[in-house]
Amino acid sequence: MSIVMTTALPAPHSPLRLSEGDFVRAASLLSCEIACVKAVTEVESQGSGFLESGRPKILFEAHRFSALTRHQYDDPHPNISSRVWNRKLYRGGESEYDRLGEAMALDRTAALSSASWGMFQIMGSNYLACGFPSVDDFVAAMFQGEGQHLDAFVASIRGKRLDVALRARDWAAFAKGYNGAGYAENNYDGRLSVAYQRFTTGVAA
Repeated sequence: MSIVMTTALPAPHSPLRLSEGDFVRAASLLSCEIACVKAVTEVESQGSGFLESGRPKILFEAHRFSALTRHQYDDPHPNISSRVWNRKLYRGGESEYDRLGEAMALDRTAALSSASWGMFQIMGSNYLACGFPSVDDFVAAMFQGEGQHLDAFVASIRGKRLDVALRARDWAAFAKGYNGAGYAENNYDGRLSVAYQRFTTGVAA
């Protein structure tokens, strides 16, 4: 008997935006200055973590789905399963949920794990590092609000021990640990430093 995969997701709603309390909680968890959290949030996130529909922003990665499903859907579903990364497969915005739904009908867990979610575009496959027992629990939190997005981000930082660099305001070490050795190409550490100075002095460095 064939297994029918459910494509159901949490219902969209008017999401809760980041509050000062969210930043205070994150800073406490990381034992760092609130300005550090705000700087990383500004540089790493891209504005709101939600679409107009009330669903969290996502980007579905066909190459991740292909790897997690051992490439079995590459030929019959080339728009959602590809051995190599292909920018042309992205649809953007709300349309990414169409791609996610098609993948969920084939393999729900692999599909949810192959999308990046929310303000910080955290891959669903990182749910354990973010403190969730399953990818479905992670996704449910992403639908709740931006505070949950920040909490997941904080957990991932702690898991990578990048909280040490954040407390020391070692922006280069933090940038390398989070974005890889090529961080300097986008001046990631420099942008973090500028943002931090603005949140502590009110004047851009």
